Amino acid sequence: MHQGKARGAGLLLAFGLAIWLAPAALAQDLTELTIHTRQGPLPYFVELARTPSERSRGLMFREELPKDHGMLFDFGQEQSVSFWMKNTPLPLDLIFIKADGEIVRITEQAEPHSLKLLPSGQPVRYVLEILGGTARERGIRPGDRLGEPLPE
Repeated sequence: MHQGKARGAGLLLAFGLAIWLAPAALAQDLTELTIHTRQGPLPYFVELARTPSERSRGLMFREELPKDHGMLFDFGQEQSVSFWMKNTPLPLDLIFIKADGEIVRITEQAEPHSLKLLPSGQPVRYVLEILGGTARERGIRPGDRLGEPLPE
């Protein structure tokens, strides 16, 4: 009986360790991209959201996000999209980007936990979510571009 409890405790410890390490492992799976602004290039380190489940979860439940990090949603082709902030405790800037890398719209300071739809306004391939207020602070505007190569 005692051996079974020890094995169970070991499994519980391994499971707890895996859960504790999972966010760190995700944080290491970043892609560097550059936004070319009128003031010069800005590097960002982004998680890629390509699958429907990755896109539906997005940055939900995240309590913090460095100013030079974000999440890039890739829809595979240009299409009209809308986002909401359900279960997202941070204010975010949403940067809507055409397939050629041109930024066409920015929704600033999206309200945390809001169910209000935030539309792209035109077909886009990518949406970059960054910490709310940093697009204005770093001088990112429509007409700026993502650098080559664009994520595939």
